[in-house]
Amino acid sequence: SLFQVYIIEVSVGNHQWTVKHRYSDFHDLHEKLVSEKKIDKNLLPPKKIIGKNSKSLVEKRQKELEVYLQTLLVKFPVTAPKVLSHFLHFHLYVS
Repeated sequence: SLFQVYIIEVSVGNHQWTVKHRYSDFHDLHEKLVSEKKIDKNLLPPKKIIGKNSKSLVEKRQKELEVYLQTLLVKFPVTAPKVLSHFLHFHLYVS
């Protein structure tokens, strides 16, 4: 497939699950959080084009995206912004 899908581990309290998103989904989320919540613009790992399908790069990017999401969850310990909780499928896993 043309689009790399990243499978990201999410853990909140005792809950743990995975979400699958393309980089563009992360980018959209990030844009919203930057404008609405004043998140640091540089928090999201940049979109690298060179050799983007090499396995090691994909794994590295996946780790970076996991760190990105964990950082966001630390920033919003009590209530995640709606765009973030939707992105992470909170409604399905965290009651």
